[in-house]
Amino acid sequence: MSRCSRGRSEMTCGCVVLKEEEEDEKPKPSSWKEAGYRLEKIFPVYAMGRFVRNVSTSVEAVSNLDVSSEDPIWDAMRAEAKSEAEKEPILSSFLYASILSHDCLERALGFVLANRLQNPTLLATQLKDIFDNVIMHDRGIQHAIRLDIQAFKDRDPSCMSYSWALLYLKGYHSLQSYRIAHSLWNQGRKILALALQSRISEVFAVDIHPAAKIGQGILLDHGTGVVIGETAVIGNNVSLMQGVTLGGTGKEIGDRHPKIGQGALIGASATILGNIKIDEGAMVAAGSLVLKSIPPHSMAAGNPAKVVGYIEDQDPSLTMRHDATKDFFELVAVNSVEGKSNGKCNPEIK
Repeated sequence: MSRCSRGRSEMTCGCVVLKEEEEDEKPKPSSWKEAGYRLEKIFPVYAMGRFVRNVSTSVEAVSNLDVSSEDPIWDAMRAEAKSEAEKEPILSSFLYASILSHDCLERALGFVLANRLQNPTLLATQLKDIFDNVIMHDRGIQHAIRLDIQAFKDRDPSCMSYSWALLYLKGYHSLQSYRIAHSLWNQGRKILALALQSRISEVFAVDIHPAAKIGQGILLDHGTGVVIGETAVIGNNVSLMQGVTLGGTGKEIGDRHPKIGQGALIGASATILGNIKIDEGAMVAAGSLVLKSIPPHSMAAGNPAKVVGYIEDQDPSLTMRHDATKDFFELVAVNSVEGKSNGKCNPEIK
């Protein structure tokens, strides 16, 4: 059996929807709190609108759960598509083909990506077969596509629904296309992975090497101009704005790209070069050039970037607060004046 429908006694299509019991045997949660807890065991981030830190990426931990659950994100997406089709009948065929005709999020995503990335020599039908085969057999991707789509909905104020991320946001499209290319790369299908990287770059203006390692709950806001090198590593729950570059410093080989810690926020057009670390919960201001490692929960800005302060937010990627406080700007002004009077240039603010 290949379809992913509710009420089946077994998981049939390999996606995150788990085994369900017969209706008369299904346990009734005693309260909404208990129901929320049950959902969070399946969708550990944002399942009921609450963020849970240190998300477990263990596939076994989820697949071994003996609980009944549906897929709340997919259910919400289908409801959104039906509502939008009623409001805009001209889009009803598009919404049916992209969402309503599919039995789970995995297959809908494969359809959307295949149609975005097709060209005269890479046919949509061929790409969809490849994408379905990868996604339906990779539990890690199945988790990531949900955590990523929740990140887009929660952190991007212009993303008003789950279906908008799936259908219209190229940051989400490019990120999930990378995940498929990364899986192919790890399978040894490197030529196909590189061909996909080329198409992703052409279509979405996002260039991510398929060997790069990217965690879950990622936001690529806008996406345009993002470049991520081969040995770059990005932790969970990171937010990157448009134009971010995670690159090398020359022609060296080996481990040569940045490492971004969990919960970091990287501002628009920031350039981070070399095998350096932007530590957990750090923030890099827009337009900065970072050539040295940045400690945890600190703010870096400038060209070259220096630590200019520390931030109270545990994970700035979640709050998406790019602005500094009035006190910070006053401190910058005072140090700038003192630096000029002492004949110093670009003093580092501590």
